[in-house]
Amino acid sequence: MRHRYIAKRYWKDQSTAMGQSDVMARAFDDVINLSLGDPDLITHELIIDKAFADARAGHTKYTDFRGDPELRAEICRFYEEEYGMDVKDEEVFVCASACLGMYLALEAILDDGDEVILQAPYFTPYPQQVELARGIPVELATYEEEDFQINIERLEGLINERTKAIVINSPSNPTGNCLTVETMEEIGRIAEKYDLLVISDDIYTAFSYQNPFVPFGALKGMKERTIILNSFSKNFTMTGWRVGNIIAPEYIIKVIQQINENVVFTAPSISQRAALHALRNRKEVQPSMVEEYRSRVFYAAKRINELEGMSVIDPPKGSFYLFINIKETGLSSEEAAEAILKEAHVLMLPGNAFGSCGEGYLRIACTVNNQVLGEAFDRIGRMKVFGG
Repeated sequence: MRHRYIAKRYWKDQSTAMGQSDVMARAFDDVINLSLGDPDLITHELIIDKAFADARAGHTKYTDFRGDPELRAEICRFYEEEYGMDVKDEEVFVCASACLGMYLALEAILDDGDEVILQAPYFTPYPQQVELARGIPVELATYEEEDFQINIERLEGLINERTKAIVINSPSNPTGNCLTVETMEEIGRIAEKYDLLVISDDIYTAFSYQNPFVPFGALKGMKERTIILNSFSKNFTMTGWRVGNIIAPEYIIKVIQQINENVVFTAPSISQRAALHALRNRKEVQPSMVEEYRSRVFYAAKRINELEGMSVIDPPKGSFYLFINIKETGLSSEEAAEAILKEAHVLMLPGNAFGSCGEGYLRIACTVNNQVLGEAFDRIGRMKVFGG
């Protein structure tokens, strides 16, 4: 928006399909909204009850600047128990969401003009988050025919003297892809060769369907050059609580703390207590939730592959998203998304919202139950372009 009171760096419209999805969802009274990854299930009642009991007991004040000490200790214990990682308290920071965590990490490490390589298709906010920290985002394309794995030669070809970090996301939003351990080891080799940091966005760790999740930071020699971002939003259906954490070398955490004190001071105390109880009770609260979303993703993949002009990698590997190939239709991502909304009243996001290599795809979030997903694909199946 051009206005004399608006900073000129924001004069160019930077709105995204994701940001406009709430408006589009109101286009028709019967829209089935598959656009945003906001789980339809609510937070497990055990977490809610224990968090609000803590609130009544007095946990309503600022916490330590790096987060509730009990929660930090539980995060360290979690990484030891689940992944055999030795995470020290000084390497943990609790933040008000992994989105904020990404900004804090980038702000802490980037000088003006530093470049950050982004695994693409990527979570839509990444490029602007890099730019907010005065860095330059660089898209590293991955392709379906390569199983959305990072091509190491392509990665190395993007590195120059201004490259500071690589951002990876596995399981991925939007593709649902999971990087193999072999791919991550090759990324680690490149990071060592060029002395780069790796920012690992790990917010879908509970949704790794084919193989157990392995943190990049758990690989040999990688912990000292890795910034791990984690969140309770998706792993515990806690999007509205706005709480996540960062694991990084102590010197980076110290800078992140200084920056955060001038942004939100501390993450919400009640949300931190909820996160603590989520981790402590994960074996009780997670399995049924993960199985529900797994069921939806596998069902949706089956329905997609039964339609003309649509296809998706099957079986799905992770997350609760599917990245649907619509290239056979001859439509662009935006044309296909618009047609599906107008004709079927189903809202999806165009793949080009996730980077240029996402053109020819649509992303759906399986955040409605199988009955509603079935209705969505019944409607789409009646469209001429998809065989109706």
